[in-house]
Amino acid sequence: MESSDATVLATTKHWLTRAVIGLNLCPFAKSVYVKDQVRYVISRSDSNHDILQQLESELLYLAEADPDNIDTTLLILPEALSDFLEYNDFLHRADRVLKRKRLTGLLQIASFHPHYQFSDSEPDAIENFTNRAPYPMLHLLREASIEKAVDAFPDAAAIYERNQETMRRLGQTGWNQWMANTTAENSIDT
Repeated sequence: MESSDATVLATTKHWLTRAVIGLNLCPFAKSVYVKDQVRYVISRSDSNHDILQQLESELLYLAEADPDNIDTTLLILPEALSDFLEYNDFLHRADRVLKRKRLTGLLQIASFHPHYQFSDSEPDAIENFTNRAPYPMLHLLREASIEKAVDAFPDAAAIYERNQETMRRLGQTGWNQWMANTTAENSIDT
C-alpha cells in the first residue's frame, strides 16, 4: 500500500525524533533538527537509474546550499530498494556518484534501511536497529559539519559502542514501546 508523502514525512520525522534524537543515537542530529536545517526529499521512483540521477541532483544541491539553511539531506525511498542486500549493493553505486561529481571530502552518504544488518550480526539482532529507519534512506552529510560536531563531542569514536549498549538495554520490546510512543518526550537516560 502506497503511503502519501505526508505520511512518509511524518513517519520519518517520528523516527528521527524518537530513535535518532530521542535515544541519542547521533548526538549531532538534534542541533540541525531544531534549527530546521534538514532537507527531506521523498523519491517515488523505483528505478535505480532514476534514484541515482536524483541522488546526483541532491548532492549538487546540498553542496551549493548555504549550510545555515540546509546542513543535511534525507533522500527517502519508500518505493525502492526494499531488499536490504539490493540496497547495500546500491550504496556502492551511490558512492561512485559522489566520487564522479568530485564531492568526496565535501559530502558523504550514510545509510539507513528498515532491514539494516551489520555484517557481523544476526538479522534480528537489536544492535541493527541503530541504523533501521522506516524506509530505505540515503543521508547526505557535509564533511565539515561532521568534523565540527566530532571536535565538539568528546570521544566520538565511542558513539557506535554506546549505541549498541543502548539498544541491548532497551531490547526488542523496549524498542517497540519506545517507537510506539507519540508524545513529545524525546530522550531517555542512555
